[in-house]
Amino acid sequence: MFIPKANRIAVFKYLFSEGVLVVKKDTVSSTHPHIEGPTNLEVLMLVKSLESKGYVRVTFNWQYNYVYLTPEGIEYLRSYLALPAEVVPATHRKVTGRPEGRDRDDDKFAGEGRAAFRGGNDREYRGRDGGFGRGGGV
Repeated sequence: MFIPKANRIAVFKYLFSEGVLVVKKDTVSSTHPHIEGPTNLEVLMLVKSLESKGYVRVTFNWQYNYVYLTPEGIEYLRSYLALPAEVVPATHRKVTGRPEGRDRDDDKFAGEGRAAFRGGNDREYRGRDGGFGRGGGV
């Protein structure tokens, strides 16, 4: 299948910038919901080609392809798009500091686990009868 170069570059740029891609197995859709330009069929065919070369790993689940870049794929796309070595996909960036919009109050139950939501007693949900609402002699 012939895919115009502009569409191929758009898919490759998106895949490299994000590091992952979701493609629905839908060959009649006119556009891909996340990428401007190529049809969903073109994205499917590009993913198929990249997978056969070992540049991506594809997981198929419930009519969706989940596409993950491999280290070889990162190098291939970096050379194809003529990007410098310091540019990396979003899935390979280090997160520093707290995400924006979060306060210390959001983490008040972070170290306490599920017991904090049950009043502190780890076995409280089982009750007196031996567990899960059954009678004592079962």
